Formats: sequence, C-alpha cells, structure tokens
Amino acid sequence: MFHTVLNRLEEGLITLLMAGATLIIFVAVAHRYLAGMPIPGLQDWLLGLNFSWAQELCIIMFVWMAKFGAAYGVRTGIHVGVDVLINRLKKENRRRFIIFGLLAGALFTGVVAGLGASFVWDNGAHYAIFHAFGLDTGDLFEGPTTPDLEWPTWAVYSAIPLGSSLMCFRFLQVVWSFARSGELPQHDHGHVDGLDDPTPPVDVDPYGMDDNLHMRDLRHTPVGEADENKDEQP
Repeated sequence: MFHTVLNRLEEGLITLLMAGATLIIFVAVAHRYLAGMPIPGLQDWLLGLNFSWAQELCIIMFVWMAKFGAAYGVRTGIHVGVDVLINRLKKENRRRFIIFGLLAGALFTGVVAGLGASFVWDNGAHYAIFHAFGLDTGDLFEGPTTPDLEWPTWAVYSAIPLGSSLMCFRFLQVVWSFARSGELPQHDHGHVDGLDDPTPPVDVDPYGMDDNLHMRDLRHTPVGEADENKDEQP
C-alpha cells in the first residue's frame, strides 16, 4: 500500500511539473509574441501583464522534475548503463557486481541527500522553521531569496535532499527486489506506450506489392503473373 501511494505521488508530481512548465513556457512565448503586435487595446493590456517570473519558475520546476525523475528512472530501469562486461560474468559474480553497483548508487545519493539537507538547513530552513513555530530565531541566517519570484532559496534547493533521498530509497528497493527474485527493472527504450503496432494476420505478405501502385520487376515475378501484367499494359 505504501509503495503504491509513493509511486502515484512520484508520477503525479513529475507529470504536474512537466505539464505546468510546458504550459507556462507556451503562455510566456505567446505573450511576448502578441505583445509586439500593434493591436489597439490588446497590446496595451498584454504589456500590462508581467511574465518576468516565468523563466525562473520554469527553471525551478525542471530542476525538481529532474531530481524526482531520476528516482523514477531507478525504479523503472530507465537509466542507461554499460553492462557488457557484467553480463559476460558467471551468474554468481554478476549478482555480486550488480548488488555492489546498486549499493554504491544508494551510498552516493544518500551522501548527496545528507549534504543537501545540511546546506538547506543552514541556508534559511532553520530560521523559517523556528519562525513558523514562534521560537527564538536569535542570530539564525534568514537566507536569500530568488531574484524574480522572491521565494526563499532554501525551499528551491530542497529538491536536492528530497529527490536524492527518494533516489537512495529506490536504489535500496531495487537491491531488495533483486536479492529476492534475481530480476532487475527493465525498460524497453524503443517502446512507446500507446503506440503498439497491431499484429498483422498470418497470411499477409508485407513485401507483396499487389496494390498496382508499385513498379514490377518482371524478372522476379512468377511467369503467370508476369503474363497477366503484360496483357494489361496498353
């Protein structure tokens, strides 16, 4: 149950960020284009709208999408890896190397999550939490804000500890699953969901050009069919 809810939240957040960033970019570009057209009334109204924050917001959204998308990639096996040598090893050695690689990924992302959390805490999160609960902030650093949106930067940088923590959890999850079943998450990079080609009937010859729309090579056409085509020509 927990894994299902977490998977849905992860996928929903990535989808929301991707769709939101795409929409904001589209609106900002359309606004910039239409505001340059000398249309009475419309141009004045568009020039009164401020979209200077759009670029900064999209950058933040793409950063968050990338961090959580990396965790999604670990869970689904999307990340590309060079496993030519690993696959040539004996089964037991291959298993050891795969587990070592996954644990190394978990260690690395865990370290990044810890360092990121320390940075976010010292960059203003400490002050914000104490201030929210009415505690004495003393000489705590309030932290800077972003140039356009004027959001606290610690909230923006929170993508690093949160996304890296989730990625570390996904590595451990894959290790546990591989140790039990011996299977890794697989993803076909040439497959696109929703674009499955229907299986053609058994008696269909995809190379048979019998639609009268293609030139015929009479040297490789059966004799009877060649004679029929010859008689049909004017």
